[in-house]
Amino acid sequence: MKLTQFVAATVLCITSLSIAAAEREIDRVAVIVDNSVVLESDITDIVARVKRNAEAQGQSLPSDAALRTQATERLILTNLQLQLSQRMGMQISDAQLDDAIANIARDEKLTLDQFRQQVVAEEGNYERFRERLREEMITGEVLRANVQRRIYISPQEVDSLIKLMEEQGASNEQYNLGHILISIPSGADSDAIDDAKTRSDKVLELLRSGSDFKRIAIASSSGAKALEGGDLGWMNINEMPTLFSEAIRGRKKSDIIGPLRSGAGFHILTIFDIRGDNVAAIEEVKSCHILIKPSIILSEERARSMLADFAVKLRSGEADFAELAKQHSEDPGSKLNGGDLGWSEPAVFVPAFRDTLNRLQDGEISEPFRTEHGWHIAQVLEKRTVDATADKKREQVYRMIFNRRYNEEANNFLRELREEAHIEVLAEQQ
Repeated sequence: MKLTQFVAATVLCITSLSIAAAEREIDRVAVIVDNSVVLESDITDIVARVKRNAEAQGQSLPSDAALRTQATERLILTNLQLQLSQRMGMQISDAQLDDAIANIARDEKLTLDQFRQQVVAEEGNYERFRERLREEMITGEVLRANVQRRIYISPQEVDSLIKLMEEQGASNEQYNLGHILISIPSGADSDAIDDAKTRSDKVLELLRSGSDFKRIAIASSSGAKALEGGDLGWMNINEMPTLFSEAIRGRKKSDIIGPLRSGAGFHILTIFDIRGDNVAAIEEVKSCHILIKPSIILSEERARSMLADFAVKLRSGEADFAELAKQHSEDPGSKLNGGDLGWSEPAVFVPAFRDTLNRLQDGEISEPFRTEHGWHIAQVLEKRTVDATADKKREQVYRMIFNRRYNEEANNFLRELREEAHIEVLAEQQ
């Protein structure tokens, strides 16, 4: 009896040790975001990527705690947009994702196998890269769908900007701006506003004493591009927010500007670089395409394979593009014209179509690619640079105003989404 009890106790002890070992933490919830969560591994992954990129570029970084804060905020906004995409019924299929990856590989002049090896070498996990890219594509679509409806541009606004540009001369410069935002919460009292102003003055003092702008942006900014060092990319002065355009006029490279007060908080800017941009010159492309729309009857893969077969026949001279378009294309606007889209600026098309046209050489036929309209193959017939006619200039000015409004409204939309959500950041375990 005693031997039986001893064996039972031993088995129980071993079982308890096994359970304890099995319960070692693999991952944990770091933030509760409405009906979803952000995992600790997601935060760690972003911090590691930022460190790898910074090391490759020789860029100094703030503390791990500052990186973690920025990564957490980025993931909260991503999570909220993904939840919204589910409510909107918005998805990115595997076929669309494969097409996007093929385009990235092509831009980097790599085969798909080479690109996959590069991702694994740099990030260690190709499937994680795929899903992150899918999330980026979804959040981009969510942002476009919700921001575009907020924008209205009157003919009078276009006329006013055209007049202003004519007074200044047709040649306008583009600026690569750096941006730091010290945010003010909605409904903030005077003490909170004063505190934000004090913090912005300290940031300004650090920058003017020689601190690296990108490092300070990663550590301190609440802007959407904080993890990129506050880099807003290249913008014409008429595309950036009015607050910024008025402040940088007449400034030179490396100037520190601010703090500028807006409803979002205090902004500090720098000019990383300046380049000339002749707004009177317009790049146009003459192109044609064939569109196949997947349906209940026609699968994504079947639509793609049909177009791949068309592309092979067209390149070998076995088929005529116009005839195939007339027989098979589902674009009513170009079908009867043999898929001919005429002369257009690539920017008028949806991003995936625009990027494909920009990549193609004269006479080149694309591989099948996916847009929100369906599967396409496209051919660039010719490219040209033309002087802006009055109508083209209006279109270009309209886009400048649209880009300015889009950037402003995108920031407003994300801030509202964040403020309306239930966010609970759980204590970090040591």
